[in-house]
Amino acid sequence: MEIEKIPQMDRNEYDQLIIDEYVCRIAFKGKEHPYIAPFLYVFDGKYMYFLSTKYGKKIEFFQQNPNVSVEVDRYSRDLSVYSFVTLLGRLVEVKDDSKKKIIREKFVQLIKDNNLSKNILKALGHSPEEPLESIVKKERNYIWKLVDVKEIIALKSGT
Repeated sequence: MEIEKIPQMDRNEYDQLIIDEYVCRIAFKGKEHPYIAPFLYVFDGKYMYFLSTKYGKKIEFFQQNPNVSVEVDRYSRDLSVYSFVTLLGRLVEVKDDSKKKIIREKFVQLIKDNNLSKNILKALGHSPEEPLESIVKKERNYIWKLVDVKEIIALKSGT
């Protein structure tokens, strides 16, 4: 019996997965082991953007080596249907004030559109008691952009 391989997704399929989802995991090169952390993201059709708190191990690892793996997945509860995409690239900090404002507004809209709990604000450096718009008005986090994607691995369950 031959080993059955997981089917690959085409570009439209993995772009749609990235569009539909909003939580990913980013793997940073750690000291001895990879360091993996969950992130909210927004996707503008070309780039993925992430909000990072200004503290924690991820900051140190990002500064030492901005090359990362970003993974987005979707699966049914019983795992009969699943898909995932892994993008190997590099993070850069967005520094342009007008671009940062636009991206922060997209995060506010993402939270509203998906009816996410205000508790998510804590993961973004804000208090859940603050209005969502504080994400735009108060710079308590970095905005990172995924660039220089060298490889995309996109697989799905068979149909």
